[in-house]
Amino acid sequence: MLDVPHEGKVRGHQRVPSDSKEFHEVTKRDALRLLENDVDRLLQTVEEVRRPALKAEMGRFADLFGRFLQEEGPALDWNKIQKLPENAVMNYSNLKAPKNEQIRNMLDKLVVIKLNGGLGTSMGCHGPKSVIPVRSDLTFLDLTVQQIEHLNKTYDANVPLVLMNSFNTDEDTEKIVRKYKGFRVQIHTFNQSCFPRISREHFLPVAKDFDVEKDMEAWYPPGHGDFYDTFRNSGLLKKFIEEGREYCFLSNIDNLGATVDLNILNKLVGEERATTPVEFVMEVTDKTRADVKGGTLIQFENKLRLLEIAQVPPEHVDDFKSVKTFKFFNTNNIWANLASIERVLRERTLSMEIIVNNKTLETGLRVIQLETAVGSAMKCFDGAIGINVPRSRFLPVKKSSDLLLVMSNLYTLKNGSLVMSPQRMFPTTPLVKLGENHFSKVKEFLGRFANIPDIIELDHLTVSGDVTFGRGVSLRGTVIIIANHGDRIDIPAGAILENKIVSGNMRILDH
Repeated sequence: MLDVPHEGKVRGHQRVPSDSKEFHEVTKRDALRLLENDVDRLLQTVEEVRRPALKAEMGRFADLFGRFLQEEGPALDWNKIQKLPENAVMNYSNLKAPKNEQIRNMLDKLVVIKLNGGLGTSMGCHGPKSVIPVRSDLTFLDLTVQQIEHLNKTYDANVPLVLMNSFNTDEDTEKIVRKYKGFRVQIHTFNQSCFPRISREHFLPVAKDFDVEKDMEAWYPPGHGDFYDTFRNSGLLKKFIEEGREYCFLSNIDNLGATVDLNILNKLVGEERATTPVEFVMEVTDKTRADVKGGTLIQFENKLRLLEIAQVPPEHVDDFKSVKTFKFFNTNNIWANLASIERVLRERTLSMEIIVNNKTLETGLRVIQLETAVGSAMKCFDGAIGINVPRSRFLPVKKSSDLLLVMSNLYTLKNGSLVMSPQRMFPTTPLVKLGENHFSKVKEFLGRFANIPDIIELDHLTVSGDVTFGRGVSLRGTVIIIANHGDRIDIPAGAILENKIVSGNMRILDH
């Protein structure tokens, strides 16, 4: 049996009995050959008309698996990390705003791409995450469309919106997109790959045939690093280059801070354009203690690149998490030159570290899925830079605690963008922790608030246990509310809690 990498680590593999190099090579060749045979068997279960496209997709999967077998140890020699050069990360405040008359011309060189492959299951919702209502009954997708329509109307431009779906979200998204027909936004969609999960026991696909619908658990979308290949294969990359577009701005659809930024665009295609083109921009922001696991920027072998926690040797994980050593983390807001994407794909110089994701299926079967991250392609581009952006450009909604923030009076909604209230004295958002058992699902979370409390002056909120909030509650400073097992706490309507700890049992009874 082949041994298995730890969660998220990038490692080579060996059979336990032998240490000889030849033995390893033979084992790896065998594993790859067996996998390719099994993939061929899967392809035979598909009608012939679909086979060529799927064969190419499975070829990419076999390449990924082959690389996975070859890679030894963590993908990074810690001692080779170099100090970040002075000009590697630009400060956002040094960027200049474009002149109004140039904006339309700049926008005509842009494509906006949203990563839309995720489901809302972690928040207790069915279907794509992008259709969860986040503010005033508007979904992530509604807000994105509003933002781009506002740009197009304001500047008489034609910025297209592209959604990268997965097989999990494609069908639902196609239905939903129809409702935007009358809007001033051209919407395009394409699907990222659908790769087979591999059994951890024998390193072969667990799928019996290519009927993905029949056995969804046997397949997975291989991370957003898959964007480059599938964007090209969809024909959209070629189409946009032919239209004279130069850059794409790519971000997660659940990051409500990732709006088109004209100052960054000005640096890429406007008056501030550098003499040597910037082919790749990663937006980074200052790391806080809440972000210690986020990827960071390093200089390695004279190239700027993304370092993820999965690539860090165990003895250096504390160094990686240090806010002093690594000051920035990756927001996954990325600007990339379209012609450069086409070049690295054509020249086959695109290389991204493999993330090994160990999972246990509902059946108890242990599988691995091999993924890549879009930002790890940074090292393959010339003239790549980081831009240190304000925290407001990183507003992801991953949990109900994030939802509390974006639904609250901390923000106002303006043309699809969330703007922090001027009444907030400092630019940081409060730290909110809501108990998993009672708040993790959106429906449950909403049922516990008569309306969202006033949190303009909140610094820190922890809620645990069976807690409900009446109408017009105000939370200020540090508030901790803990209902122990069997207890229930009802925060009464109109209550003002400032620097308070509430625990025990408190019921508000209706007369």
